[in-house]
Amino acid sequence: MAKEERTEKVARTESEEKLSAILTICQRMSSERDLAALLDLIAREAARLLGADRSTIFLLDKKKKQLWSWVALGSKEIRFDARLGIAGAVAMDGEIINVKDTSQDPRFYGDVDDKTGYHTHTILAVPLRNYAGEIIGAFEALNKKKGCFTEDDQELLQALAANAAISIETAQLFQQLKTQRDDLLEENTNLWREVEGTFATQNILGTSPKVQDVVRLIEQISDSDATVLITGESGTGKELVAKAIHYSSSRARRPLITLNCAALPDHLLEAELFGIEKGIATGVERRPGKFELADGGTLFLDEIGDLSIAAQAKILRALQEKIVERVGGRKSIPVDVRILSATNKDLAEGIKNDDFREDLYYRLKVINIRMPSLREVRADIPLLVNHFLSEFSSEMKKDGMEFAESAMEALSGYSWPGNVRELENEIKRLVASIRKRVIQREDLSENIQESAKPGSPVSGSMKELVADAVEQMERKIILDALKECGNNQARAAKYLGLSRQGLIKKMKRYGLK
Repeated sequence: MAKEERTEKVARTESEEKLSAILTICQRMSSERDLAALLDLIAREAARLLGADRSTIFLLDKKKKQLWSWVALGSKEIRFDARLGIAGAVAMDGEIINVKDTSQDPRFYGDVDDKTGYHTHTILAVPLRNYAGEIIGAFEALNKKKGCFTEDDQELLQALAANAAISIETAQLFQQLKTQRDDLLEENTNLWREVEGTFATQNILGTSPKVQDVVRLIEQISDSDATVLITGESGTGKELVAKAIHYSSSRARRPLITLNCAALPDHLLEAELFGIEKGIATGVERRPGKFELADGGTLFLDEIGDLSIAAQAKILRALQEKIVERVGGRKSIPVDVRILSATNKDLAEGIKNDDFREDLYYRLKVINIRMPSLREVRADIPLLVNHFLSEFSSEMKKDGMEFAESAMEALSGYSWPGNVRELENEIKRLVASIRKRVIQREDLSENIQESAKPGSPVSGSMKELVADAVEQMERKIILDALKECGNNQARAAKYLGLSRQGLIKKMKRYGLK
């Protein structure tokens, strides 16, 4: 009786030790997120626990209908038809298979041994099932070191397989999420590069001194949080400048919120700027205003000259105190916002007429950027024309279009009251409506043709315009070279392929210091 008790006690002790070992292995499996390391861990610990020479996990690739594994503790990946071998039989039927002699079992698939150089004699294989009970692979123990695999071994391997399947699916999901996150980060980075490239100063086209002065000023204030007032006629590109300022600043990855002050009636403007609290009127929900939405970023107030005096006072308070209060609310909300504003009106004249607050004017005009009208930079017109022509002809799949010289002269001689926006729309209309390759003078809008009739003062100025454009381009190239070389004239001359004296002569000619 004592002997039976001792035997039972030994068996119970061994069982408890194996259970403890399984729990330890399961804890380690649940904390491992790298699939390759997890499979290696499971295979190594299962072989040790079962007294096997090695173990292998085959995972089911449903799309390719293959079983695959890093066979035998980290060797190269092996794939084969999911219907083949002992692993295939287990994956297809979901039954436990215990092979005492592989040479006598026709299901044994010897190609894996041939590829690995390993010789399999005994196999214990159990299915791997996920939460839903679906088979996701097969778990094999190979070559029992003492005898053949027993029923106890089967129970042990089944217990390991149940936990291994959960850990494997978790690791696969983790890997998928990591891949998706990396893809999203890469896509986000590429999108930001595209956005920043789209609105960078390089896209403010023009080589004339006035345009280049604007570009240089934007670059100089890129690291500043100072308010900027952008002035100029309608259609000169004030919004493009605002975007260039934002996307070249340290706030580029934060929101750029735009509000057209002329598009809203005064009684709605306050709620739009500062937000509104829930319940102020029937059915009204809480809504943040533009200041809150732009927190950490930039708020662009377009057509600021159209604000009422009352609205101006509230904006001034928000700028001074850096807090806002929603309509109907009592809580002060701190905001960190850079203000850019734009107008086509003369605000100084508005101050004289009591239409614009002087204190707000100076708050907004810490830096003033004036966009020149197209009439002031006629030398840039051919450059802009060809840019829009290339853009729209590519967009409408009409590559190869060009302007006749007479047409370009008329475009360069026109006054363009609508500035760049009017020019852009004219080129778009021409590309959309003209079927021939060369656009002639008579294809232009009548008002453009009429303003530049043959014999008029602007006629025949094409050569002068081209010469001026070339001069401005050369001026820009020299400035860029000097900047690149730290204003070292000798290095800049070498960079440009000129003698130092030749560079100095050109700098004097263009009034460059």
